[in-house]
Amino acid sequence: MAKTILAVDDSASIRQMVSFTLKSAGYEVIEAVDGMDGLDKAKAKSVNLVLTDQNMPRMDGLTLIKSLRGIPQYASTPILMLTTESSDAMKSQGRAAGATGWLVKPFDPQKLIEVVRKVIG
Repeated sequence: MAKTILAVDDSASIRQMVSFTLKSAGYEVIEAVDGMDGLDKAKAKSVNLVLTDQNMPRMDGLTLIKSLRGIPQYASTPILMLTTESSDAMKSQGRAAGATGWLVKPFDPQKLIEVVRKVIG
C-alpha cells in the first residue's frame, strides 16, 4: 500500500509540484492550504510524513509542527520543512519544534524523492 504524505503550503503551484513529484514516485498525497488546514487533515486521516512550508496564513509551519507533536500518533512521524527560510536560527527553531529535516525552495524534485525515501522508505 502506498505511503501517504501531507503536503502543506499556501502556494498552489508549490503544492502541485510537490504532489506531482511524489505521486510519480508512488506516494499518495493529501494537500493542505495552510497550517490550520494541515492540522485538520492530519487529524482526519493518518499520514506517514508531513511536508510543510513555514510562512503561511492562519498557522505557520513551526506552529503546525508543535501542534502535531502534541498528538500521540504524530509524536514520531517524520515532518520535513520545505521553505525558502534557510537561516541557521530558523533551522534550529525547526529542530526545537520537532522538525525531522529541512529542504530549501526551490526544490530539486529528485532530491525531494531521495529525502522522502530516506525518511519513510
